[in-house]
Amino acid sequence: MPAFFRSGWLSLAAAALPALAFAQFSLPPLPYAADALEPVIDKATMEIHHDRHHAAYVNNLNAQIKTYPELDTLSLEALQGKISQYSPAVRNNGGGHYNHSLFWNVMAAPGQGGQPSAALMQAINSQFGSLDELKKRFDQAAVSRFGSGWAWLMVTPDKKLAISSTANQDNPLMDLADNPRGTPILALDVWEHAYYLKYQNKRADYVTQWWQVVNWQEVSRRYATALK
Repeated sequence: MPAFFRSGWLSLAAAALPALAFAQFSLPPLPYAADALEPVIDKATMEIHHDRHHAAYVNNLNAQIKTYPELDTLSLEALQGKISQYSPAVRNNGGGHYNHSLFWNVMAAPGQGGQPSAALMQAINSQFGSLDELKKRFDQAAVSRFGSGWAWLMVTPDKKLAISSTANQDNPLMDLADNPRGTPILALDVWEHAYYLKYQNKRADYVTQWWQVVNWQEVSRRYATALK
């Protein structure tokens, strides 16, 4: 059985666990219908990805509260900045919960995501030359990520835009020595379960088509917040 399906089966099994007594973290609903991103991302992928994979990260993270009671008082964002203090289970599932929660919100139905704000576009043009050049570099980060992971557009501590990629469920908020640090404003999931049903092994096709569902209004809002 391919590794993708083995890992998917484990995630689905975890998502099916009964509700836990420790449940500080919860699965946010999708901000749109499961079929809203078609034809770019199909309904079946969205349902499996959100209802099962993301749910598994939430369940598994809540299960760690018994071992680390302080997790019950930490926000999801604050946890990322202290992730080096915890076990791989907290890192993987805490990252998975944060990453997916952001991912759903930086997408919108085709034609509904708008354009970058004037401030964001000015920063893009200043640092990358054009929006097309930003997309080109972001695409490269996404397709060149070996194995599973994410591509990011973030605001660095010195308030600049930067593109990066992380493995597995890591993200730029995590306090990891080899991690590019910053505040994520755009995220692309390049785990196989995010695209395999529709695109099979053609990750580059998925990455290229994905720009049609980027919610630039939300990305612009996050950019403005990160500058404060």
